[in-house]
Amino acid sequence: MENNNDEIKQNKKLNLFEALIPLIALVILLSCNVIVFGDDTLSGSNQMALLLGGAIAFIVGIFNKVRYDAMINKVALNIKSISEALLILFLVGALAGTWLLSGVIPAMIYYGLMILKPAIFLPATVIICAIISLSTGSSWTTSATVGIGLVGIGQSMGINPAIAAGAVISGAYFGDKMSPLSDTTNLAAAIAGSELIKHIRYMMLTTIPSISIALIIFTIIGFTADVSGAADPKSIQELILSTFTISPMLFIVPVFVIYMIIKKTKPTVALLLGALLGGVFALIFQPEAVMTASGESHYTILSAYKGVMNAMTVDVSFDTGNPDMNDLFSSGGMSGMMNTVWLCICAMVFGGIMEAIGALARISDSLLKLAKSTFGLVASTVGSCVTLNVTASDQYMAIVVGGKMFEKAYRDRELAPENLSRTLEDAGTVTSVLVPWNTCGAYQSSVLGVSVSDYFIYAIFNYISPFMTLIYAWFGIKIKKLVK
Repeated sequence: MENNNDEIKQNKKLNLFEALIPLIALVILLSCNVIVFGDDTLSGSNQMALLLGGAIAFIVGIFNKVRYDAMINKVALNIKSISEALLILFLVGALAGTWLLSGVIPAMIYYGLMILKPAIFLPATVIICAIISLSTGSSWTTSATVGIGLVGIGQSMGINPAIAAGAVISGAYFGDKMSPLSDTTNLAAAIAGSELIKHIRYMMLTTIPSISIALIIFTIIGFTADVSGAADPKSIQELILSTFTISPMLFIVPVFVIYMIIKKTKPTVALLLGALLGGVFALIFQPEAVMTASGESHYTILSAYKGVMNAMTVDVSFDTGNPDMNDLFSSGGMSGMMNTVWLCICAMVFGGIMEAIGALARISDSLLKLAKSTFGLVASTVGSCVTLNVTASDQYMAIVVGGKMFEKAYRDRELAPENLSRTLEDAGTVTSVLVPWNTCGAYQSSVLGVSVSDYFIYAIFNYISPFMTLIYAWFGIKIKKLVK
């Protein structure tokens, strides 16, 4: 690792144009994919574009005398760094399958239709997801549990799934950003040298206005959205009852998973136990659904086992008699996550080679040179974090690299470390979900069943946050100085 970093520092020949060549090529390829493949870009074309972008970066590296093994080693380290995230993706697929089979997700939709009304659904979704994410410290867990159910409830009400997904993501990332249990919150504070509680308090200055604006916009959308073509909630509930046994007891499963996360159980452990518990509840509450998933004609121990395993691993769907509602009651299991896993690995290849050849450092250095004032410094930090989310495809890279690069600049300008840690969160943490090939964007898209290009405009909190921190810097609002 040290040898790789030394090589990057000694790579004096790489200029800004060379550093941007792979990035420009990637943007062109991805744009072509959107034109040619439309919403089906995740089926392979985007993955290939990332590999081709990595190949172009590799050629740039060879011309600048960066060793082959240095680039490959960096790719290996990048893929290793997301190994837990890949495992979580598979476990979320398994969990979604057993939660459908057990009736947990149908129960969420059934009772949600009784409580939530179209006019208040979107702001209520933001608040519910914010509370869960604050409690667990994880936007991923929030989306994989209540997020899936809320998108389903919204769809049954006639609300565009992209809007519902945007509300889920806005609330989930607000909680993830503000929770002391969140890994990104702790990481940003540690990298910038800020105390955790001071970091969270200082973030409230930009985060509260951002989530308030999002809530206002979602409220307006809720009261003005046309849901006249939506199916009757009672008819949907009857369809659910005709396919699943609905009971409040089913909520033991998601409550158990959320409790484990709050108690700081590792996400992989919590999700695995949640998936297995969902399978147990399926055997207890939904024997007929288990039979449907197994494809067998007789209910035996072997057919029950086959039904639960199918729900965890492959496509499972239930015919409710209403084609418009059938999408609500289908799951891809672990196999449904393969395109996302493939995308994340290809993104790490591109990001690893870009880092190994010194392209990321060169682009970041150019941004740092623009920092002639406090606003310029903050704007450079925002630009660096967004660039790293696009090129390195990982929010942790955006926080760590951005933090290390700008820490001294903030200190030299006599700015408190909370300014840097807040900016890292406002620009690094929340914008990761807006990039389709970033691990966060790929995850949320797969879990919620909505492409990033569709929910992008509705992830209001996520794209307002970096602008909010820039507005504060431009007007000099609450810019904390170092205490000597």
